[in-house]
Amino acid sequence: MKFEKIKNKGQARLFESQYLEMLTKTHPLVIWGLYLPIIGYMLYYSHDSLGFSLGKISLIFVGAMLFWSFFEYIMHRFLFHFASDTPRVQRFIYVMHGNHHEYPRDKQRLFMPPVPSLILASAIFGSQYIFLRQYTFMFFPGFILGYLIYGSMHYAIHAWNPPFKFMKPLWRNHHLHHYKSEDKGFGVSSSFWDKVFGTFFDLDKEKEDKEKVKELMF
Repeated sequence: MKFEKIKNKGQARLFESQYLEMLTKTHPLVIWGLYLPIIGYMLYYSHDSLGFSLGKISLIFVGAMLFWSFFEYIMHRFLFHFASDTPRVQRFIYVMHGNHHEYPRDKQRLFMPPVPSLILASAIFGSQYIFLRQYTFMFFPGFILGYLIYGSMHYAIHAWNPPFKFMKPLWRNHHLHHYKSEDKGFGVSSSFWDKVFGTFFDLDKEKEDKEKVKELMF
């Protein structure tokens, strides 16, 4: 994950095949449009067909969104930044996340594109169903909305300045993750777990490098 220089132009070539390469890119609105109907239908199904109360649906739905933030932190810290000497593992990590560190201005790869996203989402739904059964139809939508918020926050952090002052620490935490140390600042949609596990940057001691921040933004 360590690159000699952040590349401000272009994007990584991940596959020789132009068709596979095309499948690695998407726009945030495509993913929102893909999952919002699924989220809506599952919540409707939970109430209309499974008979769960609106209160229980809301509680499990919100709980799943909160669980996403923990899942996001674990995945980012222990999978996306997994260190290995094995070329195939290094290749996998680069395709999944490393290319973003090398080309942070590549706005087409901040969301997982539709085809691999649906495959992974199906696997996650199946895994959740093994443990949660019918509750999955309330939990999975919240989990996916958490992902959509995460992806949108990530996009916003690389595209714009924080819209509100209270959000600036979240912006800085991610910027520092890119240009200061990849061993801290793993939370994107929330910095809560960074604070819990001691990987949050001490922002009072970190100098804000505006030039390096510009290199990370679209």
